[in-house]
Amino acid sequence: MDFCAIDVETANCSICSICQIGIVEYKAGEIISEWESLVNPQDYFNPINVEIHGIHAEIVADAPTFPQIYNDLFHNLQGKIVVSHTHFDRISVTGAIAYHGLQPIQCTWLDSTHIVRRTWPQFAQRGYALKNVCDFLKYKFSHHNALADAKAAGYIVKTACLKTETTVEEWVAHVNKKTAMRQ
Repeated sequence: MDFCAIDVETANCSICSICQIGIVEYKAGEIISEWESLVNPQDYFNPINVEIHGIHAEIVADAPTFPQIYNDLFHNLQGKIVVSHTHFDRISVTGAIAYHGLQPIQCTWLDSTHIVRRTWPQFAQRGYALKNVCDFLKYKFSHHNALADAKAAGYIVKTACLKTETTVEEWVAHVNKKTAMRQ
């Protein structure tokens, strides 16, 4: 069970306005490394976003910009299976990379909501938000902190893999097969 889990927080409705990133790497189902960073998005902070995650312009004023943390991001994600809870984090990271004209990171993305919806019938149609699933699993975390959310997504995937006796690689193949069938 080798994979990384990632989460981002954004300053406003722009997917490229990343103001915090958290990544957790799992090896054989255990956390082997954690990485997090505040990010100065060089953009405005919408009060709605600030209310959600508590990060504002003053907090990130001296933080690195996205291009400045890109090498860390590349090192943590390149060639790995990368789990995010919903597609938002994938779109934000790939969008910020493109926006800044950086080299795309070659990794395999896996949306943990696909796993949740197929593992627990009560979440098949709705209610599969990160907090709801963590409440169901009795996993406590500080929601809307990027590192804590990444750990929560990783915990969900690990728990689902154990419950279904399915590997992360098998989930990737299953989700990719379903996506190909819809195209």
